[in-house]
Amino acid sequence: MSINRRTFLETASLLSGAFAPWGAESAKAQSIRSPGWRRFKVTTQIEVLKPAGLTRVWAPAALIQNTPFQKSIGNTLHCDTGRARIVKSAAGFDLIAAEFSPGDKPSLTITTEVKTRDWAVNLAEGHPASHGRSSDWNAYLKPTKMLPIDGIVKVRAAEITKAATADVDKARAIYDWIVENTYRNPKTKGCGLGDIRFMLESGDLGGKCADLNGLYVGLARAAGLPARDVYGIRIAPSQLGCKSLGASSGDVTKAQHCRAEVFLNGYGWVPVDPADVRKVVLEEPPGHRLLQDDLVKQTRSRLFGSWEMNWMAYNYAQDVTLPGSSGPPLHYFMYPQAETAEGRLDSLNPEHFRYQITAVEI
Repeated sequence: MSINRRTFLETASLLSGAFAPWGAESAKAQSIRSPGWRRFKVTTQIEVLKPAGLTRVWAPAALIQNTPFQKSIGNTLHCDTGRARIVKSAAGFDLIAAEFSPGDKPSLTITTEVKTRDWAVNLAEGHPASHGRSSDWNAYLKPTKMLPIDGIVKVRAAEITKAATADVDKARAIYDWIVENTYRNPKTKGCGLGDIRFMLESGDLGGKCADLNGLYVGLARAAGLPARDVYGIRIAPSQLGCKSLGASSGDVTKAQHCRAEVFLNGYGWVPVDPADVRKVVLEEPPGHRLLQDDLVKQTRSRLFGSWEMNWMAYNYAQDVTLPGSSGPPLHYFMYPQAETAEGRLDSLNPEHFRYQITAVEI
């Protein structure tokens, strides 16, 4: 069975922001116009190796919202048996869901096409009339299971932002605190859990992107700033001098990465990524760089206010209930998932659940 859905988003309202190159001290100091849209095809092949009874498979779909950095073109789904479809979740994002009866071979191929372009917000100029808060952002001020905004989270947020008055200064203070006080732990499974209360209470501020950027989002919300994680996957090498911040090949199966956005009055949604600063510190040759290292300083400056879009966004969702699932909600939805009559499979264990994700620029 194959399904093709092609959705063309209106582009007239997209922002035409500037994109600061490596070496710029800030978005205020120097900028160049984004080179334009790039088009990618991302293919996800999923197979449940040991099905039992009714088997279900779920996979994240590309972000469908109109954004300045990504346009979804469409998805093609194929499975020889069973039934696959695109489902809109209760939270408003698209996902792919498939069901396979006992005796079927649970195998699904998803082909996604998107366009992306580099995104930067000019923090030198605000436009309060067009970027004020609205009730739409209330959801991004609320706590989730892994991102509480009371207790130690609220106390720490107040400590970090006590000298700041403007929203942009609060957002920057939290970003700097994350960069200076956390570390990337290469032993963390997948992208991490994002249990920020445990991180702060234990004093263990290590992890990967779901931990470090999740901590940014939680602290920002506790400080009164709407913020959200954006879950996605790297789909191309970096063109900006940091090999660690891009896909190393066309096989991007393990290239999942979440980023963060904070909403600032006068600017709108602002892209940030303190977790990738710590990734450069740990992984960029020769490794274990100091925060005073020139490349680290350039990366730190650039990732407060801009993203290189060699990356595809999936969704903003947290506490995700998968349709038809008997398992618990997911803290976030960035990896394919599967469930048999014996329960939820470990999405990071290839012994029972295998998938491959490849990406190519068209």
